[in-house]
Amino acid sequence: MNASKQPSGIDPQSDVGEPASGHTLGFGQRMRAYFFAGILIVAPISITFYLAWLFITFVDSKVTPLIPGPYNPNNYLPFAVPGLGLLILVLGLTLVGAVTAGFMGRVWVRLSERMLARMPVIRSVYAAVKQIFETVLADQSAAFREAVLVEYPRRGMWAIGFITGRTKGEVQNVTEDECINVFLPTTPNPTSGFLLFVPKPDIIPLSMSVEEAIKMVISGGILTPPDRRPVEERKVPVTAAKIYEQVDILREKGGVPVLVPKEARPGEIKKAITTGNPGGKKSSAKKKQSADGNSNKKKNHK
Repeated sequence: MNASKQPSGIDPQSDVGEPASGHTLGFGQRMRAYFFAGILIVAPISITFYLAWLFITFVDSKVTPLIPGPYNPNNYLPFAVPGLGLLILVLGLTLVGAVTAGFMGRVWVRLSERMLARMPVIRSVYAAVKQIFETVLADQSAAFREAVLVEYPRRGMWAIGFITGRTKGEVQNVTEDECINVFLPTTPNPTSGFLLFVPKPDIIPLSMSVEEAIKMVISGGILTPPDRRPVEERKVPVTAAKIYEQVDILREKGGVPVLVPKEARPGEIKKAITTGNPGGKKSSAKKKQSADGNSNKKKNHK
């Protein structure tokens, strides 16, 4: 094979910065390649350890001063023990959980909650925070256990969200469709976002894990997890913006009371694909056409 026909680029079998064509890089280009390779290796490890160190230092600064002087090892050692406050915090929370599991602990919790319930402002904050923690930390909780795809902020544009539960109360009662609570995080800070009440058929469940979805949101789409679905499911698209665009045109023109064709919403198509019946929509359409044909025949016969 001639050298002119060889593909350009870096040969994975060669040294770093050595092109496949055999032309060596200059000294400056080689140093630049080594520099970025060093950043790629050192930066993730350094940032991870730095964030962990900040968290441990913050906890130590708040917990360690609460230890009595005779029992504080930092008063006897020439250096501070890193992670001492974090260790005491974990042991303290475990001890509190063990104590409140008994009869006297439950009585003390009830008395404390009654006292907090009589305070005008604190009772609202306490009730909301307690309900959130009970929902998230429950063993059977479905909060943030599944990543989904929803159409937002308009038709034809998609965003990753996380299911936080089923819609209940007044919000569900005033809507005709069964809705699901979906938290839509922002990039690159996933702690802020929007709460959406999305009809269940319009939600597309994703096969990626919650951790992979969070990484994708934080990185702004740079880290994209692979599609691990079977090959048959990858070939069948679940949804398209054309369905809803045609419906919107109909509604705008004449107020036609048509929403979406039956079994044509994203969640229904996804369910048909996963259950092995991707032609469910077509079969239902054929049944409808046959039913209309039979009714027309009866009318003509009369």
